Amino acid sequence: MVPPIDYETLRVIWWLLMGVLLIGFALTDGFDLGVAALLPFVAKSDEERRMVINAVGATWEGNQVWFILGGGAIFAAWPFVYAVSFSGFYLAMFLVLAALILRPVGFKYRSKRPEPKWRARWDWALFVGGLVPALVFGVAVGNVLTGVPFRLDSDLRAFYEGTLLGLFHPFSLLAGLLSVAMLVLHGAAWLALKVEHGTVHDRAQRFGQVAALVAIALFALGGVMMATMGYGFRVEGVPDPAGPSNPHLMTMVAAPGAWLANFATHPWMLTAPLLGFTGPLVALAGMRARREVLAFGGSSAAAAGIIGTVGLSMFPFILPSSIDPASSLTVWNASSSHMTLFIMLLVTCVFLPIVLAYTAWAYKVMFGRVTLHEVRTNPDFY
Repeated sequence: MVPPIDYETLRVIWWLLMGVLLIGFALTDGFDLGVAALLPFVAKSDEERRMVINAVGATWEGNQVWFILGGGAIFAAWPFVYAVSFSGFYLAMFLVLAALILRPVGFKYRSKRPEPKWRARWDWALFVGGLVPALVFGVAVGNVLTGVPFRLDSDLRAFYEGTLLGLFHPFSLLAGLLSVAMLVLHGAAWLALKVEHGTVHDRAQRFGQVAALVAIALFALGGVMMATMGYGFRVEGVPDPAGPSNPHLMTMVAAPGAWLANFATHPWMLTAPLLGFTGPLVALAGMRARREVLAFGGSSAAAAGIIGTVGLSMFPFILPSSIDPASSLTVWNASSSHMTLFIMLLVTCVFLPIVLAYTAWAYKVMFGRVTLHEVRTNPDFY
């Protein structure tokens, strides 16, 4: 059987779907991470902290589905990328998973005992569970943009030659801080939308305004560094978009400034960085005008624009190699087979709408602001 969709188109579709899943993760579980990172700062009393926790308490578990879907999509559609990234970033991923494990434990155990010290420890655990993944995810993206220190031998076995501390260089740290600012902005916008008007609401908006300005500044600085510090890779010659998945059959080289070439070739791609700048401005304006829906829309646009900028600037690269550019993984040389991509697309067309419909229904059911009265009287609250 020959799939009715050609190989090149399927590869592009799955590249787009991977971007959709990453953005979906940032828009849903991203505000959970941002709220957790804000917890010690926007809430001072135990009741205020319970308000913040319950602002995400009803949906955080469902939001993690996007994280799982993203990892599954990489495994199914881009096995080379999965193998190299998950083995090379093993310690960083372990750090993220350890931090994420603190979240369910913190949610479930915090209110089991009334002692202030007990609850304070779990509050800080939730803070770590929000801040560390937000930072490390950004650091990982920064390393992808600068190139990852791996190589492939003649048998396509991957050898990673970096260290955990080597991941934290100036550009990747900037990307990590941008990720934190972006998700803190998103979390602040969600809190302003979900908690009743009062002290916590106002503090969230103040922190959100600061995060918006920081996100704009870091996004601009990242663009300047990309343009001036020689980051970028390109494919030599004319690639075969329908060719076999073998990096050794393509010629890829380091090319300073190449990450900006796509925007010059395809001006419509400038929509992504434009969203990355205007989104925080819209969120900032919404917070100052106390228009929570506008602020949340702006923070969502910011996340989509910043993530979209990375993906569009790198296309067709997915995971470039800093020590052996010829081993770099691209949309054209690192995918699963033609038939696998087609079958996975059919499965996605069936189940992704179900996930979206269920998510929309869950948010509709959970719609409404968290109030101090509910915190004091609702036995189902954390």
